Amino acid sequence: MFTIPEQVSALALGNKKLLYGMLFRAAAQTLLQIAADPNHLGAIIGFLAILHTWTQTLLHHPHLHCVVPGGGISPDGSRWISCRENFFLPVKVLSRLFRGKFLALLDEAAQRGELRFGGSTAALAEPAAWRAFLKKMRHKAWVVYAKPPFGSPEQVLKYLARYTHRVAISNRRIVSLTDEYVSFSYRDRRRGDVMRTMTLDGVEFLRRFLLHVLPKGFVRIRYFGLLANRVRADNLARCRALLGVPTPAPTSSLPGEPDSAETDAEASPCDQGEARRCPSCGVGRLLWIRQLYSTTPTSAPHPPDTS
Repeated sequence: MFTIPEQVSALALGNKKLLYGMLFRAAAQTLLQIAADPNHLGAIIGFLAILHTWTQTLLHHPHLHCVVPGGGISPDGSRWISCRENFFLPVKVLSRLFRGKFLALLDEAAQRGELRFGGSTAALAEPAAWRAFLKKMRHKAWVVYAKPPFGSPEQVLKYLARYTHRVAISNRRIVSLTDEYVSFSYRDRRRGDVMRTMTLDGVEFLRRFLLHVLPKGFVRIRYFGLLANRVRADNLARCRALLGVPTPAPTSSLPGEPDSAETDAEASPCDQGEARRCPSCGVGRLLWIRQLYSTTPTSAPHPPDTS
């Protein structure tokens, strides 16, 4: 996991697309460079990174969760190089390189006039203050954290399902809701992960929630190295060959979809053909659950107003 300091996070509030992009770029370059170093792993690796911007109490805390296989392909492509048991790359080395790369990208953007300063960061618009800020951040320890490897492919899928499409807070954490206040549960990590309840007035709750709305079109799940989109299929085939792992059989349906053997009589109209595709992204599939009202012109009431 790659985290930026609180002082840098404040800059991201007015420069979300720019700084979140820097976070991906600096973290990816750091992992690829250290892994390729013969003094460490000496291999070409691949990984996916997922952007999160929140804490348990909905405060602004941008960080990347990265899922990295425990090894990579040798530079000449002839063999698979595994990492040591329970050790991938040194986090102190990763932290220092990540800090240097991110601050270099940040300063380049400032020199090009791309950064917007306001609120608590307004003073940084002055060149002297900006230089002092960079110097302070260079002497600050940046957090890079690594967890032990997953125990099985099933656990990887469970982890991904929990993190990939999560929003800042789920309905199950809402304890109570009134006309004025919202109470929700959170895990107090500073006190042994004890579950506590926080109550906020409605305006403050909405303010915190809206901190985590991403810029339009921003991609929060990205793939790098061996798993980069354009080369993933060939690289996965190469990895399987080097590891002696058989190619998995293709599936005819996505998880959660009806099996392809389902008869037309059993399928809903929105489950058939192209109508099953998501009209928004054009890639995902729609799963019919139930019909809320009649679709016939004579009996269909107006859909409920959900605005």
